[in-house]
Amino acid sequence: MKLDRHLPLRALTISVMVLAFGLLQGCATMTGPASGRDPWEPFNRHVTEFNEGLDRVLLKPVATAYREKVPALVRTGVSNFFSNLGTGWSAVNSLLQFRLQDAEENLARFQLNTMFGLFGIFDPASDLNIERHREDFGQTLGRWGVPAGPYLVLPFFGPSTLRDTIALPVDRRFNPIHYVDSAAVRDSIYVLQAVDKRSNLLRVGNVLDEAALDKYSFTRDAYLQRRRAEIYDKDEDKDVPPPLPDGPASPAPGSAPAPGQPQAAPAR
Repeated sequence: MKLDRHLPLRALTISVMVLAFGLLQGCATMTGPASGRDPWEPFNRHVTEFNEGLDRVLLKPVATAYREKVPALVRTGVSNFFSNLGTGWSAVNSLLQFRLQDAEENLARFQLNTMFGLFGIFDPASDLNIERHREDFGQTLGRWGVPAGPYLVLPFFGPSTLRDTIALPVDRRFNPIHYVDSAAVRDSIYVLQAVDKRSNLLRVGNVLDEAALDKYSFTRDAYLQRRRAEIYDKDEDKDVPPPLPDGPASPAPGSAPAPGQPQAAPAR
């Protein structure tokens, strides 16, 4: 009998997800702006400093040179190619979230751009007004009711949450680049993807450096609000209030909400 060599990995993934769900449920019970959203702030700030130092010394100079030396048409093709690689996995996550129209449009984009856009280098799907819906497994877990848990900054990867961190290996597992046989070619593709992504954020980074008094807090709040919007971005979720910059305010002990004021929604 032939054994599935991926069976241990699948069993481990399921076990980690079950354990993570329990941990996240416990984290969701924490209260207060600091303890509920960012209880690991000292650690996160140290990791942020490390990431910013690495970016300042290595990634930003390479991305700047890439943007200055490589023609815009080539850079657009590279960005389209990597975007198309993720569209198939986005279609799967849309389906897992029961967003059937989004899944259909993502699948149509992937097939059209792969077949007629030279594996996604060109983007004929956009010319046909087929919308792109970026979805990942962290969003899928959020739609299933798994709470976000504390904010977490990862080395190299940057802003995340405990839920998104647990979902990250699943996203990496189903990334087509993961299946490139040659380690040298695979690593080169990952490096090119990182440089392409950083080059697309050069202007945003410059604006952030000039505008934010506390870049860490600004980035944290923007990331958490964006992730919430990515999970609750449909018409049926428009009545869900977004979190306040420092977490939902708690009413005074023994006080009741003002008449007509909705109860605060639980964090996701």
